[in-house]
This record gives sequence, C-alpha cells and structure tokens, in this order.
Amino acid sequence: MSKRLLQQVIAPSAQAIGRRKNALRPLNWGWICVIAGLALSMIGLDAIDIGERLAATDGAGPIEQKQTIFLMVGLVACAIVSLPSYRYFAVLAWPAYLGAIGLLVFLLLPFVPESIVKPRNGARGWIDLGFMDLQPAELAKIAYTLAIASYLRARRGSTRTFLGLVAPGVLTFVPIGLMIKQPDLGSAMLFAPALLAMLVVAGARLGHLFLIVALAAMAAPAVYPMLESHQKQRIIGYVGQLRGDRSTASDINFQAFTAQSLVGAGGVSGQPDAKARALVHFNHLPERHNDMIFAVIVCRHGQRGGLMTLGLYGLWVLGALLTAWVSADRFGRILIVGLVAFVAAQVFVNVGMNIGVLPIIGITLPFVSYGGSSLVTVWIMTGLVLNVGLHRTGGPVRRSGGYPDDND
Repeated sequence: MSKRLLQQVIAPSAQAIGRRKNALRPLNWGWICVIAGLALSMIGLDAIDIGERLAATDGAGPIEQKQTIFLMVGLVACAIVSLPSYRYFAVLAWPAYLGAIGLLVFLLLPFVPESIVKPRNGARGWIDLGFMDLQPAELAKIAYTLAIASYLRARRGSTRTFLGLVAPGVLTFVPIGLMIKQPDLGSAMLFAPALLAMLVVAGARLGHLFLIVALAAMAAPAVYPMLESHQKQRIIGYVGQLRGDRSTASDINFQAFTAQSLVGAGGVSGQPDAKARALVHFNHLPERHNDMIFAVIVCRHGQRGGLMTLGLYGLWVLGALLTAWVSADRFGRILIVGLVAFVAAQVFVNVGMNIGVLPIIGITLPFVSYGGSSLVTVWIMTGLVLNVGLHRTGGPVRRSGGYPDDND
C-alpha cells in the first residue's frame, strides 16, 4: 500500500487538522452502549439458566457457564477494539472483507469433512475449532460494514447517482448469495437494511433507494423456488398461522405456537422462577436458549421484562447514534450506522419470530442468545462504537450527507 493511500485512509489532511481538534475523549455516548450491552448479557445469562437448568447439559458443562466465558472473551475483544483509532480499521477493511468471503466459501466446499464443517438443521454455517464453533456469517457483518464504510468514504458523491449504487450492491450481494447457499436466510436478510442505512448516511438519493426496494420487493417471489423445502414449509406454516389455522401446532408451527404460549403465560409481571423453569422445560420449546430466548424472558418476567429488554436495545441504539452524530468523520459515522442497522434489524426479526408476527427463519437475539460467535461479534461492534466516541473529531454534521472532511 502506497504512502499516499495510507495518508488518505489514516491521517487527516493538514487542512482538516487546522479545522478541528483530534483528541482522546474518555467521556462519550459510546459508554451507553457498553452499559446496555452488559445489562442485556446479564438478562441472557439468566434466561439461558431458566431454559436449561432442568435439561441435560451439552456434554461440556452447563451452557450458561460457557456463555459466561464467551461474555468474558467478548468484553476483552470490546476493550481491545476500542483502543487504537478506528481509522486504522479502514486499512484492514478490504482484507477483512475478503477473509470473510473466503470463510463463507470454505463452508460450501464439498470436500471439507464434517468433522470441520458439520451441517446443523441442514445448514453448513459453522466451523468446528474444537473449543468453540465459529460462525463466519457473524464475522462477515463486521467485515462487510468496515468495507462498505471505507468504500463510501473514498467515493464521495458517487452515491448521488443510480449507477454509483451498483458497486455497493455487488459487494452486498456476494455475502448474501453465499449465506443463502448454506442456507442461512436469517443472516443473509440483515445485510440489505444495513446497506440502505449506510447509503442514506452517505448521501444517496432517497428516490433511488425507494426504487431499489420496490424492485427487490417485486423480485422476491422469484426467490421462493430456490428455497430449501424446510424453508418453504416455514413460509406455508406462517401463512396458516396468520389465518388462525392451528392444525400444524404439533408439526411445522410447533416452535412458533409454543413460543407464543410461553409469552402469553408470562402475563404482565411474569411467573415465579420455579414455575417459569417448569413451563419452559415441559413445553419442550425448541431453541429456548437461542432463537426463542425472548419467549423465555417474557415467560419469567412478563411484559414488563420484555419491554425492559427492548428498552435496553433502544438505549444501545441511542448511544450508538449519538456517538455517530457527534463524530464529524465520514468513515466513523457510516460505520456506526451500519452496525446499528445490523443490531436493530436482528432484534426486530427475532422478537417478531417469538411473538408470532414474523416467520421463524433462525436468527439470534443480540447479546442475549447463546453462542460464542454471536456474542463476541456484537461486543466487537460495541467496541467499534466506543472507539469512534473515544477518538472522534470535530462536531455534529450540519447538513444531510455533508461532512467537514469532504474536502480532505
């Protein structure tokens, strides 16, 4: 990499230095994300314990203990990521993106033995590292956001034209296509809202974005024939569920109806601890420690607990967006908005699955669901948000799509 490129990516220009002060800012809105993330992680540990205490362990000890270890690793990763200036991550954006794509391709190679890539529920989405299972789709979220933020920073003004949206679209389609091939429709669908959010912040014309969304909506039915049989059954079951058909309550819709029953059992203030554990266990809720953990939270703590959990996510999003607002750096702002879009979309889909307004597509609840890859990834995201707050420059942007460093 040339010296000139390094200067463009890492160091502000002499003109920018004269215009704004760059200093470490220990007090910033990013700490709100850390506090909210810790509270959500504690809620997750409690819900995992409720769901699994009466069940057999997974062979390596109670999973709540493993989740505690994952949380410690996530906090360390958050601290490490927050220390160096986030501008250095722009240099690593493209190698990280290519590395993530390489891992996604590796999952699909037919000659890779099942001892390394073992299908789960028909999906090849995890790499067995021995001490944990790595899910490349989670790491791809961060690598993708870094790459798109780096691209949009370097291509100022390109997003104002329709053709300027082609390159970001192609960069987005690559991981989406590879995830659908696994198949992992849940992770794949999160990339579209993240791209739209970053394009809006980068100054893309809303008319162009609305046109793209409309075209994608019209093309969506064409994707149905390419789905796996179990994914088609999920959609058929969801349509029946919306119609009030309970004939599949013990079949394809068992997970959905059981989750909704547990949500209803929680009432306003929730059930006592022992009763909540018995309800969750003897109703045999599938994925109670993972995709359906929100139902466990509401069963134990009621609607108040569910709303408190959603409030903490709102607090995380608020802290991140305020951090982006007070940052005058284009790369930092686009990066944060992309990360926020990933987390917000994931929460929306997961909660929708649990209460029955969206089909079950297999997606975790950030900070809360069991899983090392998911938990460490979202804490790295938190570390990046905190990093932008710690190393931010200048003040808030005064006009839509405009940045003080646009002439750097």
